[in-house]
Amino acid sequence: MTSVAVVGAKGYVGSALCAALAKDASYAVTEVTRGNYAEMQKGEYDILVNCAMPSARFFAKNNPEKDFVETVEKTAGLLYGWKVKKFVQVSTVSARCQLDTVYGRHKAAAEKLCDFGENLIVRLGAMYSPDLKKGVLVDIMQGRKVYIDGESRYCFTPLDFVARWIATHLECSGVVEVGARNALALRDIAKYLNKDIVFEGALDHQEIVDPEPDFPDARDVLTFLDKWKVAP
Repeated sequence: MTSVAVVGAKGYVGSALCAALAKDASYAVTEVTRGNYAEMQKGEYDILVNCAMPSARFFAKNNPEKDFVETVEKTAGLLYGWKVKKFVQVSTVSARCQLDTVYGRHKAAAEKLCDFGENLIVRLGAMYSPDLKKGVLVDIMQGRKVYIDGESRYCFTPLDFVARWIATHLECSGVVEVGARNALALRDIAKYLNKDIVFEGALDHQEIVDPEPDFPDARDVLTFLDKWKVAP
C-alpha cells in the first residue's frame, strides 16, 4: 500500500483530492492540517502532496513578504523537513502566465524548488464546484465588479475532474498542466448570464497548454451556471 500525505487536506483542492484518493484501496491517506502538522511531520510517506499554497492574488500583491513565506518558504519546509520519497506540488498556470505579478513569481519560485527527480508539479487553472465560495464566477453571479479585463480567457474546469486526475496520475513526473479544453472570456460569461458587470484590470489569460483530448470542455461551465446557486 502506498502512503500519501496530503497537506492542506481541508482546503478546496485538498479536500476533493482526499475524497478521490479514498476511493482507491491501494492508497493509505494521511490528511495534514494546521492542527496536526507537527505530529504528522514525524511520519514517513511514499508521496507528499502539497495542496496548501495560498490562492489569493490580491493578498499577494499587497503582502509580498507574507505571500513569499506562505508560498516559497513553506514549500521548502515540506521538501526538506519531511521524510518522503516523492513530492507533488499542486501549483497554478499563473506560474507560467503571470510572471509580471507577485503571485505568479512566487508560484514559479516554489515550482523551481520541486522540479527535480521524479517529483510532479501540477498546474491548475480556474475551477468550479457546487460549494465554490469565491473567485470570478461568484463575483459575476452576484453582479459585483471584477478586477480583471473582461476579455481574459479562463479554462474553467470541474473540481472533481481535477481531483480525480491527480489521484490517478501520482506516478507521473515533471510539469503538467491540467484543466479544460478551450477557454471562455469572462465578458462572454457575464453576457450569457445577463449580468451587467464592470470589468477593470489587466488582461489575464489563464489557458491550459496542450490539453489532453479527454480533458473537459470549458464551455461545460455554462451548463453548471444555469443550475448553480452561490453558496452563502
